[in-house]
Amino acid sequence: MKTESTEQEYHHHLSHHHHMRVQWEEFFQSDDETKIKEATLIEKGSIISRVGMMMLSCGTGAWRVRDAMDTLARTLDLTCSTDIGLISIVCTYFDVDNQSYSQSLALPTTGVNMAKLNELEKFVRQFEAAGGDFEIKTIRRRLGEIEHMKGRYPLWGSSLAAALACGGFIFLLGGGIPEIICSFIGAGLGQFARGSLAKRRITIAATTAVAVAAACLSYYLAFMLGHLFFNVDMIHMRGYIGAMLFVIPGFPFITSGLDISKLDMRSGLERMAYAIFIILIATGTGWVMATALQIKPGDLPALHLSKAILTACRLVASFCGVFGFSLMFNSHRRMAAAAGLVGAIANTMRLSLVDFAHFPAPLAAFLAALLAGLLAGYVREKVGYPRIALTVPSIVIMVPGLYMYRGIFLLVLTNVGAGATWMTEALMLVMSLPAGLLTARILTDKKWRRVD
Repeated sequence: MKTESTEQEYHHHLSHHHHMRVQWEEFFQSDDETKIKEATLIEKGSIISRVGMMMLSCGTGAWRVRDAMDTLARTLDLTCSTDIGLISIVCTYFDVDNQSYSQSLALPTTGVNMAKLNELEKFVRQFEAAGGDFEIKTIRRRLGEIEHMKGRYPLWGSSLAAALACGGFIFLLGGGIPEIICSFIGAGLGQFARGSLAKRRITIAATTAVAVAAACLSYYLAFMLGHLFFNVDMIHMRGYIGAMLFVIPGFPFITSGLDISKLDMRSGLERMAYAIFIILIATGTGWVMATALQIKPGDLPALHLSKAILTACRLVASFCGVFGFSLMFNSHRRMAAAAGLVGAIANTMRLSLVDFAHFPAPLAAFLAALLAGLLAGYVREKVGYPRIALTVPSIVIMVPGLYMYRGIFLLVLTNVGAGATWMTEALMLVMSLPAGLLTARILTDKKWRRVD
């Protein structure tokens, strides 16, 4: 018979509203010198829950969070049962005496921080290697240091990263020098606006809408200056889509597919719904701005480059795009460079297969994601970076933001046939990307391909 070991006063701390901070120190009654292996069930559970919540706040998927929590629980001779969503965890711990303890915890919002995730994964590995032979004060101090890690880059730094990413992105979509310059300016200012609002804890819907509006307006103004002083052809105005691609929710998109594949349905569906929500806000705002500024999407003028030069430029642009997205995800520069190399190889192969070998775009996307996953697995074995920190940035550059936007734009104009065509192509590509990563994970990760 399982008994509930939690005292009544602790129940008041177990379930927190989104705006309330968990006071982790209130869960501890043992002396700071006590080894965590000798601590109470409540204290052990609170440590595991804290690590789980911190990993969830970094943007990683449910499987990785559960794996870390299970690793800690096994080391402390506990059984851990968890239910994980986009921003919440419900967990129950059982000890060897058949006593149980439950917690229900939630984050105020979601985000991405790969540097913090890297430190958390290191902590879990060290904890397991040491058999949990740490004092409570040591664990609390280390988790506090990781939790209070600030973003690696100031707002102007992340704005430059977004500008670099979108400058590379628009070239890969067929843009030339005018589109690259204007997208660089627009995305940088758009990210600056988003970051400024995020610092004020403004809701994600408002920050996304303002960021896209600022990006589109900045692109328009930069382009009009180019048109006025350098007589840039108005057809290059169509590249404004490049300025807003920094808001693509790559992490929830990719992790949703991976979570569903592991039957983490709650997390997978919540992440998918969140990603769709952000895309609808971004595309809707883009449509409003395009209508107000009288811009219409369309094909960009051809670049007329030889295959060799085009391939070389795509390698550079893909590296810049992935490197920029990695920096936006708070990866340190070496991690971002590793992701950039993975993404440059995989994405250039994808585009070459489509343009030169005439592969269907979804098949090329699947093969590129598969290659990215295999390369990330190799880099992880050599360097130890989190696999997700390498794969997702390299895959984000392949997410068909242009297709999604044009589909929504045409559907809003009730051009259902053309809009549905663009949306179907986008859907097929979006399905292919996590499928490729999943295949690579099954091939290279023994833990992943098993269900126990």
